[in-house]
Amino acid sequence: MTIKKPHLEFGPVDLASGWTTPPGSPSGYSEKILAAGIDEAKRVGSRTRLLRIAAGAVTTAPVVHDYWEEVYVVQGDLTVGHDGTGAGGETFLAPSYCCRPPGIVHGPFKSVRGALLLEFHYYV
Repeated sequence: MTIKKPHLEFGPVDLASGWTTPPGSPSGYSEKILAAGIDEAKRVGSRTRLLRIAAGAVTTAPVVHDYWEEVYVVQGDLTVGHDGTGAGGETFLAPSYCCRPPGIVHGPFKSVRGALLLEFHYYV
């Protein structure tokens, strides 16, 4: 079974509206799906999204998922691997990039000044 993203030509991206809180995310985290054709239950397809992290927003636990994830920090700062209270971790400033295979534990996350991330999630 193949799930495909829609064919989209260049068009404006409204950064002011259309943001939602991703399932399981704390306050201060919001996503805008740019294109998606993914079924996580069947482990097929892919998704491209913007993830916005408000200044001071913190997650408290690491995450792991069964899809590939590529993350490009477009704006701001992202701290990865703090102690769960916000202390410690390694901070990455824009522009930064990572590519994670399925099964990699990562996080928790925080942003001091806020961040905008471009993310690609996909099954191979």
